[in-house]
Amino acid sequence: MTVRGKYDAVVVGARAAGAATAMLLARRGARVLVLDRARYGSDTLSTHALMRAGVVQLHRWGLLDRVRASGAAAVSRVVFRYPGETVRVDLKVADGVGELFAPRRTVLDTILVDAAREAGAEFVFGAIADEVEFEGGRAVGLCGRDDQGEEIDLRAGVVIGADGIRSLVAQAAGAEVTRRGGRSGAIAYGYFSGVPAEGYEWSYAPGVSSGVIPTNDGQVVVFAGGPEDVFRKRVFPRMDAGFLEILREASPVVAGRVEGGRQEGRLRGFAGVRGYVRECRGPGWALVGDAGYFRDPITAHGISDAFRDAELLARELSGELPGGSYQQLRDDVIRDHFDVTERIAGYDWTMDEIRVHLRDMSRSMKPELDLIESLDRREAA
Repeated sequence: MTVRGKYDAVVVGARAAGAATAMLLARRGARVLVLDRARYGSDTLSTHALMRAGVVQLHRWGLLDRVRASGAAAVSRVVFRYPGETVRVDLKVADGVGELFAPRRTVLDTILVDAAREAGAEFVFGAIADEVEFEGGRAVGLCGRDDQGEEIDLRAGVVIGADGIRSLVAQAAGAEVTRRGGRSGAIAYGYFSGVPAEGYEWSYAPGVSSGVIPTNDGQVVVFAGGPEDVFRKRVFPRMDAGFLEILREASPVVAGRVEGGRQEGRLRGFAGVRGYVRECRGPGWALVGDAGYFRDPITAHGISDAFRDAELLARELSGELPGGSYQQLRDDVIRDHFDVTERIAGYDWTMDEIRVHLRDMSRSMKPELDLIESLDRREAA
């Protein structure tokens, strides 16, 4: 059956950014429809880790208990490993949150979609968005096809692109790229069971990095990272052996634990994409998540970025965003974090320099957390 209708908002993409945006708008009384080419509950490439701002938002949205109930491991410590040195940081309780989580995307995205549906948002999975429609320079709707090839013709007060790096909405709107990164690294990652972890564990050695991130079902996500050219030559042609080589270089201790565990499924790779910041708001359209802003995944901040954008946009569209526009506030809080991510993603640092970069990264996350906390205070008032 042909899908037609008039909505307050049509969202392209039902992952972390799109589903969260739909949920927040629907909770504010908007009529929302979301299209996604994937199936409900399907997996996707991800760093998994939530940072404090993202966990604070899930707590405020009433969804953190669902994440806990899913079996996602609660993380109360972050460990940094360097050659000859290990630094452990225990998390403190703040804003009702004392733990971090890294749920599988099959879990997190499903929780967000279910919450959005409970609020009244509609979803069409297996659908492809073909064209954003404009009238007088303003986005007014969207055309596409469902999984049977039937036409989808929608009108909307705003068309929201939550459709990733190659965003159709961004291209159709001519969203300007306001900043471009010059560096990116590559990663390979997989899921392992029987691998003990103290919490989030990040390891660094000259030219390489690795991470161990507890997730669902007693498993951990393990990644190995390095320069693109190194991975294209040493890792991707022989993924399993190359992956272990990088792990051993980054941390023999971590590599030994991983080799003593059991790999669950195949390894997956990401060859690197240069970071960018796009204009994220225009007449009748908006962008959230990777559609509007992407940086190298080495900082494991993508999901938290998505949640922040979803809340800022939903508040702006609902007239609840004092103190600036969505685009202005987003750009203010990402500026320093984008810069330090560029420095880390280059993999040309010394061991003294990476320690400085990581301290700078920690400081650069504070404006984002302060912004999220200020929104919470305004809501309570």
